[in-house]
Amino acid sequence: MAFDFENANEAQRSAISTTDGPLLIIAGPGTGKTYTLVKRIVYLITEKDVLPEEIMIATFTEKAAKELITRITNELYAIGVSVNLNEMYIGTFHSICLRILKDHLEYTRIKKNYRMLDNFDQQYMVFQKINRFRNLPYFDVIFDKKQGAWRQAGEIVKYVNNLAEELVDIDEMQGDADEHIVAVANIMKQYNILMEDENLIDFSSIQTEAYKLLIEEPSILEEIQQKIKYVMVDEYQDTNYIQELLVFLIAGKNKNICVVGDDDQGLYRFRGATIRNILEFPGHFAEGECKQVKLVTNYRSERQIIDFYNKWMSTTDGRAYDFMWKNFRFEKKIVPPEGKKAAKVGVIKCSGKDLLDDWYEQVYSFITQLKSSGVLTDYNQIAVLCKSVKGDKIIGMVEYLEEHGIKVYSPRSEMFFERKEIKQVIGCMILCFPEYVRKLQQRDFSYDFENLYKYYDTQCIAAARELILQYRDTLGKWIAEKMHKHANLKKDNADYAFTGLLYQLLQFEPFSTYLGIDMKSGVIDERPARNLSILSSILGKYEYLHRIDVFTENNIIESVERFFNMYFRFLFDGGITEYEDDSEYAPSGCVSFMTIHQSKGMEFPIVIVDSLNGTPRSSGNHLLEEIENKYFHRKVFETREDIKFFDFWRLYYTAFSRAQNLLVLSCCEKKGHGATPSKYFEECYEKLPAYEDVNLSEIKLEKVKPVNIKDTYSFTSHIALYENCALQYKFFKELGFTQVRVGATLFGTLVHETIEDIHRAAMRHEEQTIVPETIREWFDTNYMTLSKSEHSYLGQPQIEAAYKQVLRYVERNQSDWSRIQDAEVEVSLVKPDYILLGKVDLIRGEGDTVEIVDFKSEKKPDVLIETAEMNRYRRQLEVYAHLIEEKTGKKVSKMHLYYTGEDNGVPTVTFNKSTEMIDKTIKEFDAVVEKIQSKDFSGRAKDKNLCANCDMRHYCRRKGDC
Repeated sequence: MAFDFENANEAQRSAISTTDGPLLIIAGPGTGKTYTLVKRIVYLITEKDVLPEEIMIATFTEKAAKELITRITNELYAIGVSVNLNEMYIGTFHSICLRILKDHLEYTRIKKNYRMLDNFDQQYMVFQKINRFRNLPYFDVIFDKKQGAWRQAGEIVKYVNNLAEELVDIDEMQGDADEHIVAVANIMKQYNILMEDENLIDFSSIQTEAYKLLIEEPSILEEIQQKIKYVMVDEYQDTNYIQELLVFLIAGKNKNICVVGDDDQGLYRFRGATIRNILEFPGHFAEGECKQVKLVTNYRSERQIIDFYNKWMSTTDGRAYDFMWKNFRFEKKIVPPEGKKAAKVGVIKCSGKDLLDDWYEQVYSFITQLKSSGVLTDYNQIAVLCKSVKGDKIIGMVEYLEEHGIKVYSPRSEMFFERKEIKQVIGCMILCFPEYVRKLQQRDFSYDFENLYKYYDTQCIAAARELILQYRDTLGKWIAEKMHKHANLKKDNADYAFTGLLYQLLQFEPFSTYLGIDMKSGVIDERPARNLSILSSILGKYEYLHRIDVFTENNIIESVERFFNMYFRFLFDGGITEYEDDSEYAPSGCVSFMTIHQSKGMEFPIVIVDSLNGTPRSSGNHLLEEIENKYFHRKVFETREDIKFFDFWRLYYTAFSRAQNLLVLSCCEKKGHGATPSKYFEECYEKLPAYEDVNLSEIKLEKVKPVNIKDTYSFTSHIALYENCALQYKFFKELGFTQVRVGATLFGTLVHETIEDIHRAAMRHEEQTIVPETIREWFDTNYMTLSKSEHSYLGQPQIEAAYKQVLRYVERNQSDWSRIQDAEVEVSLVKPDYILLGKVDLIRGEGDTVEIVDFKSEKKPDVLIETAEMNRYRRQLEVYAHLIEEKTGKKVSKMHLYYTGEDNGVPTVTFNKSTEMIDKTIKEFDAVVEKIQSKDFSGRAKDKNLCANCDMRHYCRRKGDC
């Protein structure tokens, strides 16, 4: 049967069917790039007989990866092709590199149980160790002594992140005659030492560690090169130096590399991305060897919009400015589909004069006229795009629209601390600590952070006092009890810290109402519950970083002051992003406000572009530029004096091209100094008709397209959790509340990881190393990294009991290592509406028949009594067995639960595989997932023990749900 190209145009067909050799796809906005990529992957699998695991697909965002996975699996499912997603290398560069590192961790400086740092963690780690940096030679040469430790930590992180992925030679830099460069080199070296000592990894080092692994371990590189036959990279214009190295390193001699992107939408120079990667890609091959395909037919935008942004890119001179693109972009002209009728209205302006309130009124009037005329059927058809959504001007517009009844979705406006629920909960928590309240009122602190103290006093505590008056007999009484308890901890420690205190507080109104929200009600109504969840994560992380398990007489004053005066201040000053849902980028009933960078890859029926006062600005750091000139492996590409123009034009081109039916340029017009619009927009802006001068009723708007992303679920983390208690699922999975860390899992993880080390040695044919001395080394290393990661410890009797379980397992199986075929095997079940993920601890057997084993670090239960538990495990193993058979083509004869805690009896419980039962189990899973996806969280726990150990037990007891 011939391949179904569906409605692909000629250029798309060429891109889909060109599979061998290097291919560069220049894909303009709205030209069906994702469609083409998906079809190309399906073509490779179905027409070229390429195995899914032989394809690597690198995307720019996790969301893009999820969308690709969804569309690929849907296409393949429709034609009956089964695929194990875990075999495919598909995701961001960072997730692919992390997978490579996890698979070969023993060859890297990273040990098991490493901790991944986000941007805040990274800066906070440096802040905590700031004296290690301040004592370095020449530190004062590049840092102002008056700078606080937090600001210095931020600068250090910027240097590290900017240089790490350029693979600069730190030793060589340390020998430079310039003290400034030596200072930066010293900082980087100290930072790397800290990361290794603490077993940490950050965003920028993921790729450098993976690259180092592949370079230093040729056998691993060869294994990956033999496996991956086709490499595809999306958004190639936003890749950096090390990512280009990784692409060509993994591809090796195989030249089946396809890169896709649009040089006109390169926005991420500030993250180290360089447009040169896509522009110079053909130059890596012999002349004429790299085929180039241009996708220029735009299926998104009206003709006037296309003409507008085409002209924007070609107009490079005006009043007092002039630059040339030269060879720094691919020449292209975006066109609408042949025969598409042009709309009467495509690009307009909506402006105020001089006063912001006038501008807000004009935007509001424009929106309400569209709504009242019936043209606008849902506010989510409008997106307002800006360079930043944090400024007073934009926040003012958000507040104006909300005050006038138009809901706004703007999670990156960093209004977290302005939300009512956050002020209320912070105020209530502060009042629980009488000594802190006394010091706050008297400003009896070492540092003067008046803005923060004023926020606590006049907004948070004031909000809490209002609640106490309203709920005197419940919330008020509880706060009084906590005040008394915290002032008298000499008698008895508390059995909670900050997170536990929050979970107790949530049982009371109005917080219990926030939590009781129907999850079908929409993102704005859910926002209070989701913000409380974010707060739980903040509290949990603080407790983890400062090793606070419970409040005691010795720690309560210091830990409370440090939290509210220091940790919270950093978050307060830096801002916190609110919840974003990848599966719904434009929530129904809301106008979206987002940054231009955030909008990349999206489309909206109406796009209002703000920030027309913008001007091209140089954003370089002189010292970093000097290091680039001396130590980067590639010389500067674009001319420095033109970079600001290139980036400015690309930014607004991206903004303009998000519009489907109507593009609106909007600003508060101003003459003279700081003129708005700036001279760079004069020509295109002045010619536009004002919205009052066009017939808005003639505009036809598309509906916002639903995001097509399949959710992924695992048996233990999702299916079993939901079946045990749907409400617990709502809190900890759907809303994402942080669970208070429990050390009970440390024992089991320690046993499991050491057994995994044994299996890996056996698979490397190193059975001679599986002896007590080596096993003890593995065990002790695992305990060291686990205890450091978990900030939790076992007593010596528990440590020896765990070690005894491992030795007992070895004694029982030491003559059987050759039967091990694989371990820690990830499997996936692709369904039309979801993907089920799982991991098989061990596959063993001979020939074409295997058995699967799942380990439990406990005594074997009485199978006649624990029937429900056994049935749950059996269902899980049956599905895993089914997936292993599909993955390997081998028959699974038996399924075992192996209890390492069993002393003398048979340590296994064995099940026979039944095809009929597998089908029944999968249908049961389908039913559970359907309930989860329909937001049905009405089920309650039937096991009292589950309630007793749940962080939300206080909430449930007061509600009568426990």
